[in-house]
Amino acid sequence: MADEHKHEHEHEHLEAPESLAPPPDELDAAGKSLSDALRISFAILKVIMIVLVVAFLASGFRTVDSGEKALVLRFGKLQRILEPGPHWIIPYPVDELVRIPVERKVNLPVDTFWFEQDREDILGEGAKPRRYFPDKLNPLQQGYCLTRSQQEPAQPSSVDLTPDAIDSQLGTTISSVPSLAEEAEGSDYNIVHARWLVIYQIEAVELFFKNVYVQDVVPGQVYFDIMKESITPLLRSVVEDAVVDALVHYTIDEVLVSTDTIPLRVQQLAQRKLRDLDTGVRLASVQLVEVKWPKQVNDAFEAYFEAGQKSTTAISQAETYAENKLNETAGRVARPLYEALQDPSTSEEQLEFLWTQTAGRTQDIIARAKAYRTKVVASAEANANYLLSILPEYEKRPELVQQRLYLDTMEQVLRNADEKFIVQPSDGLKEHELRVLVNRDPSLKGKQGP
Repeated sequence: MADEHKHEHEHEHLEAPESLAPPPDELDAAGKSLSDALRISFAILKVIMIVLVVAFLASGFRTVDSGEKALVLRFGKLQRILEPGPHWIIPYPVDELVRIPVERKVNLPVDTFWFEQDREDILGEGAKPRRYFPDKLNPLQQGYCLTRSQQEPAQPSSVDLTPDAIDSQLGTTISSVPSLAEEAEGSDYNIVHARWLVIYQIEAVELFFKNVYVQDVVPGQVYFDIMKESITPLLRSVVEDAVVDALVHYTIDEVLVSTDTIPLRVQQLAQRKLRDLDTGVRLASVQLVEVKWPKQVNDAFEAYFEAGQKSTTAISQAETYAENKLNETAGRVARPLYEALQDPSTSEEQLEFLWTQTAGRTQDIIARAKAYRTKVVASAEANANYLLSILPEYEKRPELVQQRLYLDTMEQVLRNADEKFIVQPSDGLKEHELRVLVNRDPSLKGKQGP
């Protein structure tokens, strides 16, 4: 009985959970709800994934502004170059777009050859009394360049910055200059301080990207700003070498008064070096901002320039005076006429032509000379005709003709005299002296000749 009771009790205990289980209808409803929730969740997830994919692909649409070119880098390697306009690339991190403003010009000051400035140099002489300048220039603190002491043959005034023209012009001009060792044997060099301004731009973006190192750009940085910092040492070094190479072919006077010749020479040299390195950088211009002689010889240079200015003024005035005198004397052909007269090979026809082109006082003198010549010739012919006409009479009575000629001459002479004194010769006056006061009456004026 006990066993049966225990068996029944266990049976009841095992049957109890079955009575607590939900009905089959309720179990089907819960599973359906869970299935619907999962299905909706997967649908929403698919929509989100599609939106993300579309947004990811849409982020690949980029626009390159005018004046720019863009490099497409795929895992850091150059794939292609994009021109201005809309483009699509594989979004980051597969492709990366690097924009380079090819039309933007960048200023790079070069102060390597300038002296160390103090407060007085920056604010001007009015900041404080000028202090004593050291006698010697310290090359560790003071920048400077060397210039020639003798002038070399004139360089061409026009400069072509195309590659072929640069090589041709530099090869011609540099080969005609004596070497530094040859010049150093009989002369010395002068020191000059100079400040330069280089304006450059990126012309060939592919060459620039491949051959010029640019440090990595981290998020938040602009590639163009990092690029300027990276290439500044290279450009500064190239320009410094060009300045040293160029200035040594000019005198300090030429450097101090230079406006464009020397900067163009520096631009030539620097551009050729950048082209040889395939940097893709073009120098838009090189400007000589300021040039100054060493402060240690300031007084001597000021006196030298003052004397030079006076000399230039005097020479200019003399040339102007000479030119005015020449123009006043003979007009525009004065110099050619003078050179022709000094040249023994000049033909008479050439001289005659130049004489006919003269003007001014020369033409007046020539006209008066011709008139005088005509008058003298006419008078000589008239006298000759007159003598020929009285020749028969002279042959018959020569004394009478001579006396008549004498009287006619005396009549003509006495007719032009203001006062006449007739002194009768006499033997009793040999011991006496006759004195006549000339022009005793101030109102008497000399008569003009015919």
